[in-house]
Amino acid sequence: MNLKELIPWNHEKENGVFKSNSDHPLVALQNEMNRMFDNFSKSVFDFPSLNREMGFAKSLTPKIDVVETEKEVKVTAELPGMEEKDIDVNFSRDMLVIKGEKKAEKEEKKEDYYYMERSYGSFHRAIPVSAGVDRDKVEASFKNGVLKVTMPKTEEAQKETKNIEIKCG
Repeated sequence: MNLKELIPWNHEKENGVFKSNSDHPLVALQNEMNRMFDNFSKSVFDFPSLNREMGFAKSLTPKIDVVETEKEVKVTAELPGMEEKDIDVNFSRDMLVIKGEKKAEKEEKKEDYYYMERSYGSFHRAIPVSAGVDRDKVEASFKNGVLKVTMPKTEEAQKETKNIEIKCG
């Protein structure tokens, strides 16, 4: 067997997809492993598929935007389906720490069956913040599944900002 025959991406592609995906032994092995992980994640943890757009890691990690201006640092976290009581925001050293736990239960009782489903998940995000943030003036708000944290900079930190001229040539 030629070594190049073992490399699945050497085969012809059609629209970016291998024509004979399941025919190649390594591609078939990869597909089988993906199927096994999908089945495991669905049955044990009720997580979305590992191969889907909303993959395993994304399901446990909220999307966070950090924007820094001359006067403040703003952090926005998307936490759909969560409530304010399930979220903890604090400073630990020079880190903004956002933690949360989501608990969901669904129960259906009918005459001929009983259905109960529970799913739990927690996350922990630590965002490095410069020492120039005034910790006593930090504010957080939560509305419609979006957490917004505003951290004003100290007067000294605002003065430290200096524009640097860019020279051509």
